[in-house]
Amino acid sequence: MRLLRPLDRYVLGEFTKVLAATALGFPALVIIIDVSEKLDAYLSRKLPIADILLAYLYGVPDTMFLVLPAAVLFATVFTIGGFTRHSELTAAKASGVSFHRFIAPIAVGALAATGFGLILAELVPPLNARRLELLQEKVFRNADKRSNFAYAAEEGRVYKVGYASVQEAKLSAIEIERKGLGPDYPTYVIAAKEGSWTPDGGWMLRDGVMHILPDTLSNVTVRFDSLTDARFTEAPSSLMANPKAPAEMGYRDLGRFIAAMERSGTNVNKLRVERMLKLAIPATCFIIMLIGAPLATSTQRGGTAFGVGVSLAITVIFLMLLQLTQAIGAGGIIKPELAAWLPGALFAVIGSVLLLKVRT
Repeated sequence: MRLLRPLDRYVLGEFTKVLAATALGFPALVIIIDVSEKLDAYLSRKLPIADILLAYLYGVPDTMFLVLPAAVLFATVFTIGGFTRHSELTAAKASGVSFHRFIAPIAVGALAATGFGLILAELVPPLNARRLELLQEKVFRNADKRSNFAYAAEEGRVYKVGYASVQEAKLSAIEIERKGLGPDYPTYVIAAKEGSWTPDGGWMLRDGVMHILPDTLSNVTVRFDSLTDARFTEAPSSLMANPKAPAEMGYRDLGRFIAAMERSGTNVNKLRVERMLKLAIPATCFIIMLIGAPLATSTQRGGTAFGVGVSLAITVIFLMLLQLTQAIGAGGIIKPELAAWLPGALFAVIGSVLLLKVRT
């Protein structure tokens, strides 16, 4: 027995066509606009055309992640609006299919888009890092020296450095933290007074202590005169680069970075909002469908233009709310994690009310 009836497959198929077109069309439009604005700057850096094209290809998933809720909204409004204008929705109701049952396949499609968004959230960070590398957007704060900074390395490692000098190839007041998973892969923290770059391509740390934390109750402490961390291979010049942006870190890596920054007394409210948005934005795909579905039944009065207007208005309002709540969360007025979910929660309430009022 098939899980989807013919009507369900038809509705889901129409929704998927519009969703695919908008999810790919929006990034293409963004790329065209961005290229027209920045091409001269890229050419002035003497970047190969192949690198520029590849960089924009790497940027497609990031743009798709950001526009996915809008793509779901457009797909919902245009799909249901088309069914309404062609009386297909009326025919379904006459056959005993309620409005809520009719849009069930669209809800399934929106949930699938949410899952796809969560996958994109983890795929995007390394692609963004590669994109910035190709476009030479990774600038350096200082060509020779840097003080009191944190550096997010690979595998969730975080370096906190009091002072670094490229010319001298030395560090001072170093702390390295690696979050573990348990006794077989424990958390450890290395603190050293100084470090020097070795010809072998690594750092020799001196006069320090290493804390190994197999669990929350254990702390094995080892003091050392000198120690070489095989994973600490970033060259002195690499440590001068700007730290990774939230867009270049996955959900878990960003969580480790935030925890390390909190222990050093840094305000991480903005980072906490950014981290939670990696979940909140994909979830909005389903939430925004709740608003688009009932509003789409009124597109018969204004046709396609009305559908475009409704979709754009909702998208703009959502983006404005998102910017507002990000600022509120970063300022500490409300809990950052709550701030990231506020626009979605508000839209969920409005959408649920509208959905309940639709004539079924």
